[in-house]
Amino acid sequence: MIQLRSMVIVADNSGAQIIQCINVPGGSGKRYGQLGDIIVGTVKKASPRKLVKKHEVVKAVVVRQRKEFRRADGSYIRFDDNAVVVLAEGKLPKGGRVFGPIAKEVKDKGFDEIAQMAAELL
Repeated sequence: MIQLRSMVIVADNSGAQIIQCINVPGGSGKRYGQLGDIIVGTVKKASPRKLVKKHEVVKAVVVRQRKEFRRADGSYIRFDDNAVVVLAEGKLPKGGRVFGPIAKEVKDKGFDEIAQMAAELL
């Protein structure tokens, strides 16, 4: 569950390292972003000489979350951290690599490019 002001780790090599969530698009009642949801955030920490700079406003997709997520088959999945992948345009990632495992819900929501780059799909 990613909500406003949540600090999340970036799981790609776009240059951003930490993003703070500033909006969860999806209507007036949408409070939390879960696996596969797009969030809007601002970059709080970034690597030098990379694509994404500090203070930029970016869109990102949630690929890992600490809060357990109930799947359709009744099982639950939970990760050790909250992580996102920065998006360029549409559903394409800005970086060229994705670090760590990602949930299969990300692929189910149409982010096939991110799923292909991931080391492990849980």
